[in-house]
Amino acid sequence: MLRDERVGRNERYLWAFVDERGLHIDGHDLGPGTSGVSGDGEYEWSRVFAPAEVPKVLELLDGEPGEDALGVLRRWVGRADELEERIRGSLITHQFSSYGG
Repeated sequence: MLRDERVGRNERYLWAFVDERGLHIDGHDLGPGTSGVSGDGEYEWSRVFAPAEVPKVLELLDGEPGEDALGVLRRWVGRADELEERIRGSLITHQFSSYGG
Protein backbone atom coordinates (compact mmCIF):
# COMPACT_ATOMS: atom_id res chain seq x y z
CA MET A 1 0.00 0.00 0.00
CA LEU A 2 1.55 3.26 -1.14
CA ARG A 3 -1.33 5.57 -0.21
CA ASP A 4 -4.30 5.16 2.13
CA GLU A 5 -5.69 8.59 2.91
CA ARG A 6 -8.98 10.14 3.85
CA VAL A 7 -9.62 13.86 3.78
CA GLY A 8 -13.18 14.92 4.44
CA ARG A 9 -15.41 12.89 2.14
CA ASN A 10 -12.52 11.95 -0.17
CA GLU A 11 -10.54 8.71 -0.05
CA ARG A 12 -7.42 7.95 -2.09
CA TYR A 13 -5.62 4.63 -2.38
CA LEU A 14 -2.54 3.54 -4.32
CA TRP A 15 -0.90 0.12 -4.18
CA ALA A 16 1.55 -1.98 -6.15
CA PHE A 17 2.21 -5.65 -6.80
CA VAL A 18 4.23 -7.84 -9.12
CA ASP A 19 2.95 -10.84 -11.06
CA GLU A 20 3.77 -12.65 -14.31
CA ARG A 21 2.54 -9.64 -16.34
CA GLY A 22 4.98 -7.30 -14.59
CA LEU A 23 4.72 -4.42 -12.12
CA HIS A 24 1.24 -3.10 -11.40
CA ILE A 25 0.57 0.31 -9.85
CA ASP A 26 -3.14 0.73 -9.19
CA GLY A 27 -5.18 3.55 -7.75
CA HIS A 28 -8.71 4.10 -6.51
CA ASP A 29 -10.21 7.46 -5.54
CA LEU A 30 -13.63 7.97 -3.99
CA GLY A 31 -15.60 11.10 -3.17
CA PRO A 32 -16.39 14.52 -4.57
CA GLY A 33 -12.72 15.11 -5.46
CA THR A 34 -13.20 12.81 -8.47
CA SER A 35 -15.81 15.10 -10.08
CA GLY A 36 -13.40 16.14 -12.86
CA VAL A 37 -13.18 12.56 -14.15
CA SER A 38 -16.19 10.77 -12.70
CA GLY A 39 -19.89 11.43 -12.39
CA ASP A 40 -20.46 8.89 -9.63
CA GLY A 41 -17.64 9.78 -7.24
CA GLU A 42 -15.38 6.85 -8.11
CA TYR A 43 -12.23 6.69 -10.24
CA GLU A 44 -9.96 3.67 -10.66
CA TRP A 45 -6.84 3.25 -12.76
CA SER A 46 -4.08 0.78 -13.39
CA ARG A 47 -0.61 0.98 -14.91
CA VAL A 48 1.09 -2.29 -15.83
CA PHE A 49 4.77 -2.31 -16.71
CA ALA A 50 5.97 -5.43 -18.55
CA PRO A 51 8.90 -7.25 -16.93
CA ALA A 52 11.33 -5.79 -19.49
CA GLU A 53 10.28 -2.25 -18.47
CA VAL A 54 10.61 -2.74 -14.70
CA PRO A 55 14.36 -1.84 -14.58
CA LYS A 56 13.50 1.51 -16.21
CA VAL A 57 10.79 2.14 -13.59
CA LEU A 58 13.22 1.32 -10.79
CA GLU A 59 15.82 3.71 -12.21
CA LEU A 60 13.15 6.42 -12.52
CA LEU A 61 12.30 5.88 -8.84
CA ASP A 62 15.95 6.05 -7.69
CA GLY A 63 16.35 2.28 -7.35
CA GLU A 64 19.54 0.36 -8.01
CA PRO A 65 19.94 -2.26 -10.78
CA GLY A 66 18.62 -5.62 -9.62
CA GLU A 67 16.88 -4.17 -6.57
CA ASP A 68 13.50 -5.62 -5.58
CA ALA A 69 10.71 -3.58 -7.21
CA LEU A 70 8.42 -3.60 -4.18
CA GLY A 71 11.34 -2.63 -1.94
CA VAL A 72 11.99 0.43 -4.09
CA LEU A 73 8.29 1.33 -4.08
CA ARG A 74 8.08 1.05 -0.28
CA ARG A 75 10.43 4.03 -0.08
CA TRP A 76 7.70 6.07 -1.78
CA VAL A 77 5.07 5.49 0.92
CA GLY A 78 3.91 8.96 1.95
CA ARG A 79 5.12 10.41 -1.37
CA ALA A 80 2.64 8.74 -3.72
CA ASP A 81 1.75 12.00 -5.47
CA GLU A 82 5.41 12.54 -6.39
CA LEU A 83 5.70 8.90 -7.51
CA GLU A 84 2.67 9.29 -9.78
CA GLU A 85 4.02 12.54 -11.20
CA ARG A 86 7.35 10.90 -12.09
CA ILE A 87 5.63 7.99 -13.78
CA ARG A 88 3.20 10.20 -15.73
CA GLY A 89 6.09 12.36 -16.93
CA SER A 90 8.17 9.42 -18.11
CA LEU A 91 8.20 7.77 -21.51
CA ILE A 92 8.33 4.25 -20.08
CA THR A 93 6.00 1.98 -22.03
CA HIS A 94 3.11 0.58 -20.01
CA GLN A 95 -0.51 -0.43 -20.27
CA PHE A 96 -2.93 2.10 -18.78
CA SER A 97 -6.57 1.49 -18.04
CA SER A 98 -9.09 3.52 -16.07
CA TYR A 99 -12.68 3.62 -14.98
CA GLY A 100 -14.63 6.69 -13.97
CA GLY A 101 -18.38 6.27 -13.61
